Amino acid sequence: MDKKTYLIFGISKGLGKAIAQKLPNKEDTVFGISRSKPAYLDQQKNMQWIAADLSAPSVATQLLKEKIQDQKIDYFIYNVGIWEELAFSSDYDFQHVPESEIITIINTNITSCLLIVQSIIDNLKRSPNAKVIFIGSTWGLDNHKGKEVVFSATKFALRGIVHALRENLRTYRVGVSILNLGYLATLPNESENKDLIPLEDVIAALRFVTTTSNSSCVKEINMPAMEDDNM
Repeated sequence: MDKKTYLIFGISKGLGKAIAQKLPNKEDTVFGISRSKPAYLDQQKNMQWIAADLSAPSVATQLLKEKIQDQKIDYFIYNVGIWEELAFSSDYDFQHVPESEIITIINTNITSCLLIVQSIIDNLKRSPNAKVIFIGSTWGLDNHKGKEVVFSATKFALRGIVHALRENLRTYRVGVSILNLGYLATLPNESENKDLIPLEDVIAALRFVTTTSNSSCVKEINMPAMEDDNM
């Protein structure tokens, strides 16, 4: 079996943790990126953890390149998305979102994404069938009902990156995809909530993208929960 190399962001908890634990095979190499150390790190022997704060894009990018060097990357999964402190609550009011919070969200969600992807293109080109997969949101789709302006702006921007990056990497047959998710069930007691997407469904979608050949291109997958009325 051909061993694969994964570069996965946001692996300390939630969806990122599930991706890191469920998507790679035991024989694969995983570079896991997060600000805080994953609690399960000692149990996942194939993972090399890289501590990085994506709110400081230039520093995070340089650190990542020093760690990865010339290693080929088969699957780049950018699972990053922070939002306003009062997002998704009745107290949210864009008019009063602090300037510092806006800058941090944009740096983390978008600026780091741009710089890091740019820095590892040669690593992707070393793979015969590399895939770049961004975890987007239904807040980046047309006519959603959310009020969170900054978070939504970054998720729309992420889709723009995907469409243009695909054209840059088409020559090298590197697939570039985005998975636009609604609300996720990330806790055990949420698994029966029909307003939330089961993590296993997201893993299945990612596995589909990673198993396609370099002769096809999965552009976007939109995945709200069945009873999600945001869309």
